[in-house]
Amino acid sequence: MPELRKDPILGRWVIISTERLKRPSDFNEKKAEKTEAGFCPFDYGNEDKTPPEILAIRKDGSHPNKPGWTLRVVPNKFPALQIEGDLNREGNGMYDRMNGIGAHEVIIETQEHNLLMSSFPVPVMKDVLWTYRERIKDLRRDRRFKYVLIFKNHGEAAGASLEHTHSQLIALPVIPIAVEEELSGSKDYYDYKERCIFCDMIRQEIAEKERLVTQNTDFIAFEPYASRFPFETWILPRRHFSHYEATSDDLLETLANIFLEVIGKLDRALDHPPFNFMLHTTPFTTDQIDHYHWHFEIIPILTKVAGFEWGTGFFINPTPPESAAGYLREIS
Repeated sequence: MPELRKDPILGRWVIISTERLKRPSDFNEKKAEKTEAGFCPFDYGNEDKTPPEILAIRKDGSHPNKPGWTLRVVPNKFPALQIEGDLNREGNGMYDRMNGIGAHEVIIETQEHNLLMSSFPVPVMKDVLWTYRERIKDLRRDRRFKYVLIFKNHGEAAGASLEHTHSQLIALPVIPIAVEEELSGSKDYYDYKERCIFCDMIRQEIAEKERLVTQNTDFIAFEPYASRFPFETWILPRRHFSHYEATSDDLLETLANIFLEVIGKLDRALDHPPFNFMLHTTPFTTDQIDHYHWHFEIIPILTKVAGFEWGTGFFINPTPPESAAGYLREIS
């Protein structure tokens, strides 16, 4: 079983994935082909090549784990965490550990093997965003879990092992330190100014327009003032929402529109770069809060993180966010 081990200095948790055990020689092997003879387990008609589906959007009358679907959610065949079991939190001398309990799922976003997200029709993108919401709502019922991270790795350089477009979720029994830091910083700002920092940020970006990429009636996309990476883009609701799972169906429609617009701009500006995106939302341990907004962070993989960044936590961004936003605004 995998383990979660806590760094006693920084307080962050690390997954020791015993299920994916690698020996030194394994790291020297040539990279495996993504598929054998063109085979893809996510393709339409290969439903029996994945674990049984958890959720699917299907045509009327089609049966689970058979053709007839337009979107499927299945357990990851090689999960980072294990769904069955108890946490068994315990100390090991000065150290803390627990069993690696969690959920690791794959969202197969479309039956079309070669369809890029930037080319999704709006209804397809809305289904993907709806699925994110429904899976978070369902996993929230499991008292072992405190957080669900939704993320997408697109392209080999971004960590994707299969070309068929898909995203993933991992439910965790702890709150990731990156989210803890956002929550803490936004709470400090709220305690000092009695305003939400994300609401203030949205108002300023709309007023100044320098880092604004696009907006619609419900959402805004902009390059963060202190962007870590070139063309790093955030999407936030313009109204205050702390929990993604509370997003209504009508908002999913406008979210799908702006998401596709942003991904399309990045594809055309950067010639279809590999990218990661992740959804940061409020943990299960709290109800609606006044100091935090859920948001998507989209990061094209254009530079490498090297020794300086690892050693200091500083990032060197060679493209000012104002320049990146201006370039993206010009792309129709």
